[in-house]
Amino acid sequence: MADHDLSDEQVKQLLKDAELRLKNKAKQVQTSTASSLESSLPKIAVENSVQPYIKASDNGPQIEPSRSVTEKDRKLANGIRIVEDPIIIKKRDEEARNPFSIHTHLGRHSSEKKATAGADWFNMPRTNLTPELKRDLQLLRMRDVLDPKRHYKKDNRKQQIPEYSQVGTIIEGPTEYFSSRLMNKDRKRTLVEEVLATEKASGRFKSKYNEIQDAKTSGKKAHYRKLRESRKKGVLKR
Repeated sequence: MADHDLSDEQVKQLLKDAELRLKNKAKQVQTSTASSLESSLPKIAVENSVQPYIKASDNGPQIEPSRSVTEKDRKLANGIRIVEDPIIIKKRDEEARNPFSIHTHLGRHSSEKKATAGADWFNMPRTNLTPELKRDLQLLRMRDVLDPKRHYKKDNRKQQIPEYSQVGTIIEGPTEYFSSRLMNKDRKRTLVEEVLATEKASGRFKSKYNEIQDAKTSGKKAHYRKLRESRKKGVLKR
């Protein structure tokens, strides 16, 4: 038994070796676990990652202008729709077919009405007056009646229909709060439909009409008849 006894140094060495083996085994387990997790977790492509709308700058966080509106809407907003003048195209074709015609020498193009307002006005097309657009323009001229609490400049122009005009749609950006946006079910096609929907909710025009009718019929038979009916209703209620 004495020959098999170990010294203190040998015991310490054996303990160190056992500790090293345990550490190496633990490292191998961690490495295998990490590799298995990497292989099991799906990888996200960099091009498909979601980019934030806000970027950092020297002046603080700022909204990325290129992300506030979709690329399709940005192209429509930044681009200029060129409207070709059909009258000029027609006359140009006639001149090409018959360059010695009398209309070419008299300069008839100056008296013809153009289909656009010109390049200085971004080729705004001539007004295509439809019944819906005519009613919308009439409402715009009466906007002081629709909103009496706001002051508008008086329109004294004789020409009620503009020669050149274009109707657009406001596109809300993603940075606007949801309460300032208009839902699709509340969005109307024309201004007349919007005014009618507002009147249905508020009833301001109806109450104003009743006030005017009361003032007009004051002192007449209809006025006293209405008073008698209201008094009879009051007696019956009592």
